[in-house]
Amino acid sequence: MKTTMAALVLAFAFWAPVSALHAQTAKDDIKEAGQDVKQAGRSTGEAVKNTGRATKKASKKAVHKTARKVEQGADKIEDKTRQ
Repeated sequence: MKTTMAALVLAFAFWAPVSALHAQTAKDDIKEAGQDVKQAGRSTGEAVKNTGRATKKASKKAVHKTARKVEQGADKIEDKTRQ
C-alpha cells in the first residue's frame, strides 16, 4: 500500500509540472505557427515576383524575336518586289 501511495505521489509530482509546460508550449506553438505562416506568405510573395519577372523577360524576348522575323520577312518581300 505504501509503495502504491508513493508511486501515486511521484507520478503527480512529475505530472503537474509537465502539464504546466504543455500549456505554455501550446501558446508558444501557436505564436510560432503564426510566424511560420507569415514567413510562408513572404516566401510565396517572393516566388510570385520572381516568376513574374521571368515571365516578363521571356515574353519580351519572344516579342522582340517575332518582330525581327517579321521585319526580315518584310525585307525579303520588298527585295522580291524591286526585282
